[in-house]
Amino acid sequence: MGETSRATDAAGIAPRDERRDDGDDAIVTDPGAAVEIAVRLAAASGFDRSSRADRARWLTALAEALEAHRDELVELAAEETHLSPARLTGEVTRTATQLRFFAGVALEGSYLEATLDSPDASLTPPRPDLRRMLRPLGVVAVFAASNFPFAFSVLGNDTASALAAGCPVVVKAHPGHPRLSRRVVEIGRDALAGAGAPAAALALVDGFDAGVALVRHPLVSAVGFTGSTRGGRALFDLASARPAPIPFYGELGSINPVVVTAAAAVADVAGIAAGLAGSFTRDGGQYCTKPGLVFVPEGSGFEAELVAALVEAPSQALLTEGIASAFDAGSAALAGRDDIEVVFAGGRAADASAPVVVATTVADFRAAREAFLEECFGPLTVLVRYADDAALDAALAVLEGSLTGTIHHAPGEDVVELTSALARVAGRIVYNGWPTGVAIAWAQHHGGGWPATTASVHTSVGATAIRRWLTPIAYQDAPAAVLPPELTDGNPLGIPRREDGVLAAAPAE
Repeated sequence: MGETSRATDAAGIAPRDERRDDGDDAIVTDPGAAVEIAVRLAAASGFDRSSRADRARWLTALAEALEAHRDELVELAAEETHLSPARLTGEVTRTATQLRFFAGVALEGSYLEATLDSPDASLTPPRPDLRRMLRPLGVVAVFAASNFPFAFSVLGNDTASALAAGCPVVVKAHPGHPRLSRRVVEIGRDALAGAGAPAAALALVDGFDAGVALVRHPLVSAVGFTGSTRGGRALFDLASARPAPIPFYGELGSINPVVVTAAAAVADVAGIAAGLAGSFTRDGGQYCTKPGLVFVPEGSGFEAELVAALVEAPSQALLTEGIASAFDAGSAALAGRDDIEVVFAGGRAADASAPVVVATTVADFRAAREAFLEECFGPLTVLVRYADDAALDAALAVLEGSLTGTIHHAPGEDVVELTSALARVAGRIVYNGWPTGVAIAWAQHHGGGWPATTASVHTSVGATAIRRWLTPIAYQDAPAAVLPPELTDGNPLGIPRREDGVLAAAPAE
């Protein structure tokens, strides 16, 4: 008990490296020891053996607890992140919705991919009795994001989907909102305990060294990360270099290209420009889906309309000093290039960043694509002027992976080829809309090729986000007593299954 009490407090929070001066000497908290205790308690919690019904109930309890503490948490989040109370209030609702959504995913059961094949001695080779499903991987490490202090943090989408899968979670707190993280995990663990769940299935660690130790811990089976390309790549390499490598699901940098066709500009250039202005400046441009690269037809009047739409755009204090400094450096480097024209630079208030729009040609974009394809996190977008379809095609051919691609087109316009060009690099294609705002749905996909994510086949939003935390197991000629109830004869739990190659609906109640 002595080691546990030093490494984690009653709420399962492993503290940072910190030195306490007691007069005679100093006590140093070892982040490695803190991670060791948090992970081992999570692994021993028995959460992986819980039923889907129990996990659904526990996720619902977490959602209710979050909503019950909404006012307190929003006030704390606003102090630490500079995001508006209105935005944060909505984000609490979104986070509770995610938790309830994954409660439904767990109950429905099709995510298990339960499959049964009857024995058949007449086949070559003979087929035994085979039953297959997905099972939880084990302890999941979740690295919280800066820009969504609720929806992609302690009880965010990665945590919700991992808990739904049956995996206990140890969260690495983001330094941009440490006090909020501590309070949310306290509320979460109280809610789990009150609902009869093992509270040790949710824990928090803090600090850079703790994050490294978490990825390296032999009982951590997978990692979810949302953050910078540089930080994600370092952790991805660390996970791959382990004696037993583990999956690392990172959402990293994305520029989210937008194409405005010539016909669309003729039809509604002012409306499209106003939509872009609202999208790339929303909450200081601190969205992973911010449209950061926009292909516009030359001579369409788009730039003048965009400037007009940005005149009243406010400056925004960014999430952290580090993010603000990186934005200032990145936007200044782009604006200072010889192949760039500054279209708009808003008036910068003290401690706040203003919108920036720069423009270049297709030829210059292609010649220096490394510079233009690097994400600048904050309220900046790059316009690429194209003269004709051939020039646009040449520009799209050099794009890298992104979470989204957007096409603004006129009614009835053929955009099949543009769709193919963007589908090559993007995980979601948006038509006559904007990519900021990611719906929580079964059909949602929030992923893309490198550098947008480290595993483009997976998503971090939507029902199939649960697939990241699962691994298959097959039972051959197994005694009935050892089979999970989802694989037993008669389908007593009523889940969707494939039986002898045929999809079988759940039995009617």
